[in-house]
Amino acid sequence: WVPVVGLEIHAQISSNSKLFSGSQVQFSAPPNSLVSFFDASLPGTLPVLNRRCVEAAVMTGLALNCSINKKSLFDRKHYFYADLPAGYQITQQRVPIAVNGSLSYSLCIDNKMSQMVTKTVRIKQIQLEQDSGKSLHDDTRSQTLVDLNRAGVGLMEVVMEPDMCCGEEAAAAVRELQLILQTLGSSQAVMAEGQLRVDANVSVHHPGEPYGVRTEVKNINSIRFLAKAVDYEIQRQIEELENGGTILNETRAFDSKLGCTIPMRDKEGKQDYRFMPEPNLPPLILYDAKSLPANMNHQQVVNIDWIHETLPDLPSVKRAKLVEQYGILPEHSFTLVNEDGLTEFFEDVVKQTQMNPKKVIGWVLKDTLSYLKQRSLAVKDSPVSSFVLADLLNLLEKKAISSTAAKQVLAELWKGEGKTPLEIVREKKLEPIQEKELEQICQAVIDGHEDEVIMVVLGS
Repeated sequence: WVPVVGLEIHAQISSNSKLFSGSQVQFSAPPNSLVSFFDASLPGTLPVLNRRCVEAAVMTGLALNCSINKKSLFDRKHYFYADLPAGYQITQQRVPIAVNGSLSYSLCIDNKMSQMVTKTVRIKQIQLEQDSGKSLHDDTRSQTLVDLNRAGVGLMEVVMEPDMCCGEEAAAAVRELQLILQTLGSSQAVMAEGQLRVDANVSVHHPGEPYGVRTEVKNINSIRFLAKAVDYEIQRQIEELENGGTILNETRAFDSKLGCTIPMRDKEGKQDYRFMPEPNLPPLILYDAKSLPANMNHQQVVNIDWIHETLPDLPSVKRAKLVEQYGILPEHSFTLVNEDGLTEFFEDVVKQTQMNPKKVIGWVLKDTLSYLKQRSLAVKDSPVSSFVLADLLNLLEKKAISSTAAKQVLAELWKGEGKTPLEIVREKKLEPIQEKELEQICQAVIDGHEDEVIMVVLGS
């Protein structure tokens, strides 16, 4: 069997206000406290496009090697949920803002960091669209409550071609996309807050045959759960087909507690959505340096070339620079960039110590990161700062302590008692013994055991 996996990823745009209204965007605000007349779909209200959301989508498209359409269109996508007051979502179905891109990502072979392979997934398109509200189901009172704070928040939907074949590949691609979005600042992409949600389309077929019927696993909000959901769904479909069953074109959900996917509803087709042009929004026109009219106010247009010039170093470039600058292994640069804040931590330690960066990397990845993982802490929450670790490594580099003693000191530092490395060294008497001091100790032992020494001498 050949598994086929494609992803649709909804990234919430980092913006102070919503896509078509001036309502504020804020996570965990009191229910229905951030809702404008337009968000509630009151009659007579009209959408006004948020420039910041357009610029974020263009920036993301450029980072993902997409072609940016200078003219894109908005459409209405109809479906009826309690948390979608208008009965339709404004999206970009016919002509999205960006098309035909690619994303390169790396993954380990057999979980070995030293054996990494780079793969590429094609990006079909990136489109701007509104988010829906949120339905809160109260089973105790058999009620569904609706919170419209999220209704109208700007989203970028990144549609990937079905170029992946397992959960590990899907997870690696989403993690790389998450890093890119965070680097650009176009989305905070915090999955725990719903700022990055993944729909996985999964099918299986025999080699040489057409693709099988696909299912969609909806709204996965964790990279770890994404890998599990995809792998489970692949295995479920294979078992179903080998037992003579058929695969339904349906939408499923992933139950993280049970570790399986469960049916939700039949999959809607394009005809169900009844797409139509959005009558209240004109085409979105973008410019580049060549097409920018001379007499136009630059503040009123979005210039693709200007945005391109402001792009920061992407994660792949950061990794290459770390390898070149510090002489570390590529797999080490991968870990540094993938862990939020770890690159900055490593570079801060390097700046404050005389130790070779190739040695420092071991203390950061093997020791510091291990402690963080054991305690489920983020780098920014580490009780051992980069300054304190550098202080410890300087003692080691000056041979003021041994490597074994340094490990003991680090363990004490992680207790968070506020002691400096030097204080711990003196308190635990971890300084190495000098040659003269060792001679004195030996002489004292000999002097205190004269009879034994005489017997040894006579015996020899």
